[in-house]
Amino acid sequence: MSSRGKRGSERGLRVLQETPPWDWPEDAGRMLASVLRDREAAGADRVLAAELAGEFSVIDDDLAKTLLSIVQDGAETDELRGPAAISLGPVLEQSDSADFEDADDAVISQETFLGIQSSLGALYRDAGVPKEVRRSILEASVRAPQEWHAEAIRAAHASGDEKWVLTAVFCMRFARGFEREILAALESDDRGVCYQAICAAGVWCVDDAWPRVAALLASAKTEKKLLLAAIEAAASIRPQQAEEVLGHIGGSADEDIVEAVEEALFMAAATGDDEGEDDEGLRY
Repeated sequence: MSSRGKRGSERGLRVLQETPPWDWPEDAGRMLASVLRDREAAGADRVLAAELAGEFSVIDDDLAKTLLSIVQDGAETDELRGPAAISLGPVLEQSDSADFEDADDAVISQETFLGIQSSLGALYRDAGVPKEVRRSILEASVRAPQEWHAEAIRAAHASGDEKWVLTAVFCMRFARGFEREILAALESDDRGVCYQAICAAGVWCVDDAWPRVAALLASAKTEKKLLLAAIEAAASIRPQQAEEVLGHIGGSADEDIVEAVEEALFMAAATGDDEGEDDEGLRY
C-alpha cells in the first residue's frame, strides 16, 4: 500500500473509532479487512482495526475468517492476536443464540461458526500459544459454550495466577455451574474480579449474592464501575426488591447512574410481570 493509501486508512480508522457503528459507511468492513491483512501497516492501526472488526455492522464470514487467521498466526504479535480473538466473541455468542434457525438472522454462516469454534478450541489446548493469547481465546470462545469450557475455567480459576483468575470469573458469566466460585469472587480484594463476579451473579440470578450486591448499592464508597454492575445485577437477582434498594440511587447527579437505575427498574418490572404470568399459569 502506498504512503498515501496508508494515511487514508489511518484517517478512516480514526473516523470509524469516533462514529457509532450503525453510522459506518458501507465499505467499512472492506477497509478494516485491508488494514488487518497489511503486514506493513502500523501495529497500532492493525490492533485498532481488530478491535473495530467485531462490530455487527461489519462482521461477516470474510472478516471473521481474517480475524481467525490472525489469531492462528504465530508470526503475528500477541498484541494483535489477542484483540482479534476477543472480536470474535460477540458474533460467536449471537450465532450460538440464533442457532441458525432463520437464515436472515445469521451474521456468519454455520460453517464459519463451527470452524471458528473448532480452531479456537485447538489453539487453546496448544500450550505453545502465548498466555495472553490463550486468555483471549478462552474469553471469546466461551461466549458460545462447549463441553471443554468448564474444565478450562476451573483450571484457570485454580491456577493462582491473577490474570487467569480474572479470565475465569469473566467466563463464569457464560458457563453454568459456578455459583460457589462466583460467591467467593464477590469477596475478592481484586476489584476486577469482584466486578466480573457481580456481572456473573446477575446473569445467573444467584440469590445468595444479594447481601453483597445490596451492600454495594447502599455504600457511598462504592466505585462507579462496581455500582453500575450492582445496579444491573439487583434487577436480575431480586426484581421485587429492586425499587426499594435502587430508589435512593436514582437521584444521583451522575447521568450514567441515573440511566442504569432506570433501565434496571424497567427490567425488574418486566421480570416481575413475567413471573406473575407464570404463577397464573400454574394456578389455572
